[in-house]
Amino acid sequence: MHASETDIRLMIRALELAKQGQGYVEPNPMVGCVIACGDEVIGEGWHQGFGGPHAEIEAIRHARSVPKDTTLYVTLEPCCHFGKTPPCTEAVVKTGVRRVVIAQRDPFPQVDGGGIEQLKQHGIKVEVGLLEEQAKELNAPYLKLTKTGRPWLIAKWAMSLDGKLATRTGDSQWISNEPSRAIVHHLRGRMDAIIVGRTTAQLDDPQLTARPPGCRTPTRIVLDSLASISPSSKLVCTATEIPVVVVVLPDAPTEKCSQLRAAGCEVLALQVDNPQDRLEKLFDELGRRQMTNVLVEGGGELLGSIFAMNAIDEVHVFIAPIIIGGNEASTIRGIGVEKIADSLALQNTQCRQLDDNLYLSGRLNQD
Repeated sequence: MHASETDIRLMIRALELAKQGQGYVEPNPMVGCVIACGDEVIGEGWHQGFGGPHAEIEAIRHARSVPKDTTLYVTLEPCCHFGKTPPCTEAVVKTGVRRVVIAQRDPFPQVDGGGIEQLKQHGIKVEVGLLEEQAKELNAPYLKLTKTGRPWLIAKWAMSLDGKLATRTGDSQWISNEPSRAIVHHLRGRMDAIIVGRTTAQLDDPQLTARPPGCRTPTRIVLDSLASISPSSKLVCTATEIPVVVVVLPDAPTEKCSQLRAAGCEVLALQVDNPQDRLEKLFDELGRRQMTNVLVEGGGELLGSIFAMNAIDEVHVFIAPIIIGGNEASTIRGIGVEKIADSLALQNTQCRQLDDNLYLSGRLNQD
């Protein structure tokens, strides 16, 4: 589509507004909206919380009145169905706007072009595709959940220069420094769930909470085939306050499963033939629960299994200037790729120095 400098500037503003909903709106998408008459912005808004007014409604409220020859810029196709709120298309039509510029069509089945068509039927000029790639990048977790029924998986780990998560005895506190750990807590605070393996739960005895609390309270998930996690662990002891799911095999000891349930844990038994099948079923289940962003915190065996599935979407790595040595506690276990050409490469890589730590983050292209 042909776009003026004004169109681009105002859509960039709409995308900036949309991002303010991160962590508050999921499983809904982040959406921002700007209403302008020529170069003058007369209203703007964003979707601020799940179940609350959508971005278009917030912008219309801010505008109060909409003069002729007004354009509405929105980062995602307006909804055209009754959900937790009425259709946004009806509110947009009532404003009398002449033109609507949309960054991206909404693939949600109850919308998927229907909102665009409704606006056109009322004589509104609709243009789609302005800064579409930026909009897709912003809402990649929502798009994945809508398309595949599975959450966006984010891998996080802290390691030494030689790629170790811990020493040979399992000691890992602390490889990363305080600024790095602060970022991890911020990351946790917008997650729907955090996954660790049995060994990590036993050796580190983590709380897996965001401190200070974030906008979401993630469910703590432990992959523990035989329900061997200690009843006195921090996870189990806080299960009545913050959800804990222990994923087991159907033949896990009944007594141990009962103990965990009595402590407030959910025990999720998955019948599988191999570890990969268990992960596949778990991700399907988390998708059914409308979990959008899920953080995988290790250890090396779990990270290796998920990377082998090409299931990780985003990576956050903290590198400390220390060398641990030895053959144990490798970051990503498993056989790995055979050729460098087959390795996974980060896209949109960002690199920051946090005192003496190096922080790398980026996304993996799974197309």
